[in-house]
Amino acid sequence: MPTKPQPPDPRLQQLQAKLAQIGPVLPGTINVAMNRCGKRNCACHADPPRLHGPYITWTRKVQGKTVTRRLTTEQLERYQPWFENNRRLRQLISELEALSMQAAEQAEGWGAK
Repeated sequence: MPTKPQPPDPRLQQLQAKLAQIGPVLPGTINVAMNRCGKRNCACHADPPRLHGPYITWTRKVQGKTVTRRLTTEQLERYQPWFENNRRLRQLISELEALSMQAAEQAEGWGAK
C-alpha cells in the first residue's frame, strides 16, 4: 500500500512564492543580427567594418506555426524583462516538476529507473 505523500517540501513553498512574483511573460527567442550588404563600396566592407543593424527579431510558435516579428531597440528594451520572466518561469516549472516527481516516487515507492 502506498504511503501518504509527505508534507510539502520547504522548497515547494519557496517555488510557489517565486511563481507568484513573476510578472508578464513573453515566450520565444530574441535574435540580434548585424549584417553586411552586397555593395562593395559600402562602409560595412571597410576596415574596420560598420555593419548594418541591429536587426532584432522575436520568434515564437503560435498554434504550431513559427511567427517572427521585428522589434526596434526601444521595444526590445521595453519587453526584455518579459522575456526574462518567461525564462525564469520555465526554470521554476522544471524545478517544480522535479520536486513533484520526487515526492510521487517516495510516496508510491517507485524507484528511479
